[in-house]
Amino acid sequence: MKKTILTILIFALAAIAVYAEGTAVVYFSATGNTERVAETIAEATGADLFEIVPSEPYSTADLRWTDDDSRVSLEENHDSVLDIETRPGIANTIDLAGYDTVFLGYPIWWGHAPSILLTFLDDEDLSGKTIIPFCTSSSSRIGNSATDLAEYEGDGNWLDGMRFRSRVSEGDIREWLEEIGY
Repeated sequence: MKKTILTILIFALAAIAVYAEGTAVVYFSATGNTERVAETIAEATGADLFEIVPSEPYSTADLRWTDDDSRVSLEENHDSVLDIETRPGIANTIDLAGYDTVFLGYPIWWGHAPSILLTFLDDEDLSGKTIIPFCTSSSSRIGNSATDLAEYEGDGNWLDGMRFRSRVSEGDIREWLEEIGY
């Protein structure tokens, strides 16, 4: 009997280890809010953490969303957001080949995910993966950002996303993870 219980326990622990290896948290953060949430998700789930790093870092002036001539305003102009030439590049390579679940985090800009996420989706094959989007914002809701990303990508099993306020508590993040089974 003890041998059977021990065998079951060993298989259960092995399954947990494999599951944790199959989960990644990928995020883009301009001001640190999304990064903080991503780090909490990775720590709570045992997932690997990957940052989407823009080839040209954003300065404070670039992030002035109230300035129509700022970099983010120009990049997020919805007439040109699908134009690959106007999108920011990504400085690093993220290999998600060994992952079946991907938490995908981003700030909300003008009710949408930043266009660097489209650059990321162009570079990644998410077919066969479960994608769990999350975003941060001081005031905007998640809107259609998650469904827009899912439609743009066209592959993967996209779950409903979650929007966190910029100063969300670690407890609120962990509560959400428990609600979705993590």
